[in-house]
Amino acid sequence: MTYRTSPYIDFPGNAEEVLTYYQSLFGGELEIAKYDDMDVSQFPFTPPPGIVAHGDLRGPHLNISGGDDFGPDPKSLEERGLAMSLYANTAEEAREVITKLSDTGGTVEMPFEKAPWGGWFGQVKDRFGMLWQISADPGSA
Repeated sequence: MTYRTSPYIDFPGNAEEVLTYYQSLFGGELEIAKYDDMDVSQFPFTPPPGIVAHGDLRGPHLNISGGDDFGPDPKSLEERGLAMSLYANTAEEAREVITKLSDTGGTVEMPFEKAPWGGWFGQVKDRFGMLWQISADPGSA
């Protein structure tokens, strides 16, 4: 049996923008399904125009799924307290991801350094408020 796991994120109305951004950074295939393209006449709710019902980014380094939260007061990614853990094979690969995230509007929350447990670790909050916890193996430099 083969499994694939993916976080499912309720985005605060910007699912397509965020998933497209992640695709630009990490690659992969992005599929977006909007309520506009569905027959919603049988749904117990009326979605606003342009809202993403489901998005799925599948790539060599990352799988993320999600859709737009169109409730009365959707929380930002930062308010939700979400974090993505990214495990790089080398510290150099990790630094490349940190650079991509920070150069496109993110902020380094914790410098990428040797951690007390022997590996490498740092944190970057991307421009949408998602916290990325980035690790690399202890033997990499």
